[in-house]
Amino acid sequence: MNFLDHVEDLRWHIIRSAFAILIGAILVFIKVEWIFEHIILGPTHNDFVSYKWFCALGRAVHYDAFCLGDIKMSFQNTAVTGQFMMSLSVSLMLGFIVAFPYVLWELWRFIKPALRASEIRMARGIVFWCSLLFFTGVLFAYFILAPYTINFFGNYRLSPNVQNIITLDNYYDTMSNMILALGIVFELPILVYFLSRIGILTPEFLREKRRYAFVILFILAEIITPPDLFSCLLVFIPLYILFEISVNISGRAVAARRKKEALKDRE
Repeated sequence: MNFLDHVEDLRWHIIRSAFAILIGAILVFIKVEWIFEHIILGPTHNDFVSYKWFCALGRAVHYDAFCLGDIKMSFQNTAVTGQFMMSLSVSLMLGFIVAFPYVLWELWRFIKPALRASEIRMARGIVFWCSLLFFTGVLFAYFILAPYTINFFGNYRLSPNVQNIITLDNYYDTMSNMILALGIVFELPILVYFLSRIGILTPEFLREKRRYAFVILFILAEIITPPDLFSCLLVFIPLYILFEISVNISGRAVAARRKKEALKDRE
């Protein structure tokens, strides 16, 4: 295929991916009022399931700080078309999340013909694993990060005379950025795997920088959680486990690459 044929092929992959996202967005839009109230605004409700889980965990370990305080948040819309445009934004974001495995599959179909047989074997199951990690990150952000973040900042007061009246756009941007960002961050093991297989990254480098990763992840967890140690650790531990998994994956990938290179040298 020449360059224009590749562009034409890519165009159809993009069109099919966009169509899948559109279908997901339409399905969400049909029930967007219920979805917005119970899912997008879920962490602002005092009966949100995560608050019940954390409080039950707190009672089990006799640590009341896990039982977060009641949330009192009010929102305002400052644009004539604000609520309608918000319904479109919510539909498109959730449509993308629902269609993510298909979009990834279309991307894989475009890339696959350019790979050698050994490279295809190396990437076996990539759509499944990338989708699993993405959804894990999305669920982690929604059920762990979002409740703590919304609860802390929603109840934070510089003065009792200052009330938090949050715009709808600001709340949605915070939620969507957090959810999509964590979905992407959780793809780290896949990225590390491929960088290690092509020789750019090594487990020795990751182990050498472990102390810096520890500090950075701890600071990140401290920023996005209420100011107590147990809440911070609840977020920090999964992030650090993800880093350690990446180190282990890098070691396996590098070992496989070196073994393959040694076999070639013998031949």
